[in-house]
Amino acid sequence: MRRRLIAPPATLALTLSAALLSASSAVAAPADKPQVLSSWTQTSASSANAFAAARANQGAWSSYSFDWSTDYCSSSPDNPAGFPFKNACARHDFGYRNYKAANTFDTNKARLDDAFYADLKRVCAAYSGLKKTACDGTAWTYYQAVDKLG
Repeated sequence: MRRRLIAPPATLALTLSAALLSASSAVAAPADKPQVLSSWTQTSASSANAFAAARANQGAWSSYSFDWSTDYCSSSPDNPAGFPFKNACARHDFGYRNYKAANTFDTNKARLDDAFYADLKRVCAAYSGLKKTACDGTAWTYYQAVDKLG
């Protein structure tokens, strides 16, 4: 009498699941990843708003494998003198990290720093008088730091 080896259904399911998981993890990011990255790192307010919306819904972008990590304004205050620079720093980190991962950082650094400065100036536009002057000066200092040291 011949014996047949039949794998139990649970074993087959685990094997199939493992095969599918390894196949899906090998799938490349969508072809438009560079265009999406570029669209979220421009100097315009619409670019900043699109990034903020995407950041709030990162799961919708999971197939792109973006690096969303941030240390915000690094060793500088995130809200110097009460000016909310934290979100501008997060977008700047996003650009730096993702362009470095794509090996295209050097060709994009100046634009990323300019977008950062534009974001900071939009924060400062909410103020007037001496408070605006102080904010603008702080924004310029932050910009100079990333331009020279970033």
